[in-house]
Formats: sequence, C-alpha cells, structure tokens
Amino acid sequence: MATSHTFRHKDYALVCSAEINDSGRFEPALVVSRQAWPSRPRTIAVARGAHPTAEVAIEAAHAQGIEWVSNYG
Repeated sequence: MATSHTFRHKDYALVCSAEINDSGRFEPALVVSRQAWPSRPRTIAVARGAHPTAEVAIEAAHAQGIEWVSNYG
C-alpha cells in the first residue's frame, strides 16, 4: 500500500509517496511536474533508505524535490 501527498513549490507539483517494503519499512518516491505547459512529469531518484514511517519517507522525498527544483527547475 502506498501513501502519497502533493506539495506545491514554485512552479512545480511534487508528488511524494512512500511504499512499504518487504521488511516493513518505507521507501520514498518522488514525481515532479511543472504546473505550466509543458508539464512532463519526471520521476526523480530519491536516496533509498528504510524509513520507520510513511511520513518520514514522504518528508525525505519532499526535501529531495525541493533540492531538485532549486538545482534544475
């Protein structure tokens, strides 16, 4: 089961999610899309880590998304 939350940062939507792995920990995932045309969604690699809760994994994905927008957006 995956949990997700969408954040807005500058001109971008950051869809941060967490999915439980086989060991019962959570892995973060991040999709960034621009809110103006063209809005090609991009799946961004997030540093993998076994987070204890979905909220912590989503926070890690959110931090990575803000960093990506700052560097490449």
